[in-house]
Amino acid sequence: MNLRIPGPTPLPPEVIEAVGQQMINHRGPEFEAMFHEISEWLKVFFATKNKVYVLTSSGTGGMEAAIVNTLSPGDRVLAVSIGVFGDRFAKIAEAYGADVERLSFPMGKAADPARVAAAVAERGPFVAVLLTQNETSTGVTNDLEALCRAIHSAADPSPLILVDGISGVPAIPLKMDEWGCDVVLSGSQKAWMAPPGVAMIAFSDRAWEAYERAKMPRFYFDLGLADKYAQRYQTPATPNIAALYGLHVSLKKMMEEGPDAFAARHQRIGEYCRQGILKLGLGLFAEPGHYSNTVTAVTLKEGWSAKQVLEALRTRYGIICGSSKAPGVEMIRIGHMGYVSEADLDQVFTALEEIFA
Repeated sequence: MNLRIPGPTPLPPEVIEAVGQQMINHRGPEFEAMFHEISEWLKVFFATKNKVYVLTSSGTGGMEAAIVNTLSPGDRVLAVSIGVFGDRFAKIAEAYGADVERLSFPMGKAADPARVAAAVAERGPFVAVLLTQNETSTGVTNDLEALCRAIHSAADPSPLILVDGISGVPAIPLKMDEWGCDVVLSGSQKAWMAPPGVAMIAFSDRAWEAYERAKMPRFYFDLGLADKYAQRYQTPATPNIAALYGLHVSLKKMMEEGPDAFAARHQRIGEYCRQGILKLGLGLFAEPGHYSNTVTAVTLKEGWSAKQVLEALRTRYGIICGSSKAPGVEMIRIGHMGYVSEADLDQVFTALEEIFA
């Protein structure tokens, strides 16, 4: 099977082997040694001097942790959305009682930094702005550096910047400290080449100051408690040890490759996917200049349905691609993050060519 959905993603053989190990004591020295290395390596790929905390949850749990540890009911929040997962971030904030104002952009388009800055300046003050680095529903990557710069320049003091980097970090560069992001989160099942079940999240000093004021209910996702346990490289509750085995091995591979080379590889393979799709006479749904290097949204030829193409890929070729997330658009999504090669994509191109022929 060639799994080409935008998460969960295929695992390297050594990660699969690691996941099958026997359990260990999560309060013992073996776990603490492993968790120490995981924690230090994550900081490299988040580009931060701050701790990166590990939660046993999907990336959505990380989004919830970002909200409940920094905000109080009634806090005004600007939710910048370019698709399904930007909307999810807003819904989580609303569920906990934040006063959410949405700034939505058409699906397939990136957020405009000037419009975001104008919203912060004219509609504020806001306690926080919610951003998506990479929107898997549309294959669009925001210019996060420009967005952060625009937000910081629009208000003094600027609102907190909470970033969903689930499908971007570490394949798409994100300089947390340099760009002034206050919260950044990601998920193991994406470019990290690890199994689902682990969310990672980092806080800036400003985010920790907000934590002291935050009044939203929290227990399992209380990062203050996570920080206390992190002092001795443990977690408050029993973690997903098997997934951490895998993450430990994948992070070691990533450190050997290096963060810049890791991102450059995704840039190269993202462009390879886009060129392959265009050669087939198919279209790219995302706005030029904002193509994602982890997932490509492909528009189909007239007369073809996404369901029809996905079924043919699965039953005739053993290739699993993602379905459309854009209402009314016949589109499939091809994931190309983490453990992926040009050969994996060549199989998709060959299959699509035969299907359309």
